[in-house]
Amino acid sequence: MAKLIDLRTFTDARGNLTVVEKVLPFDIKRVFYIYGVDDSIRGGHRHHKTIEAADCIQGSCKIYYNNNVSEDVFEINNPSKCLILERLDWQTMYDFTKDGILMVFASKYFDSADYIFEPYNK
Repeated sequence: MAKLIDLRTFTDARGNLTVVEKVLPFDIKRVFYIYGVDDSIRGGHRHHKTIEAADCIQGSCKIYYNNNVSEDVFEINNPSKCLILERLDWQTMYDFTKDGILMVFASKYFDSADYIFEPYNK
């Protein structure tokens, strides 16, 4: 089930420093980011093996998830909050602000065979 976690953030007069260390439920194998998104819907898949952590490091977006038992929409709009998406969680990302940057940490290297493009039946 998808869940938000807090990332440790240090704040002082110079600004903020957010750390991703020892908080993800997996070792990071791949990092990618999505930005410059128009009105499109991104994602539209789930994974056989990969767990992901999504962090909107600038601006905001919404992430819909469905694990065939429950579903929810998370608005990701704080770089110190990270959304964990478990394997088999169907996900779409949408409503990106013009300046939105969504950084995603993945537990596996890219493998096209890991993707499942069929959503759960309602």
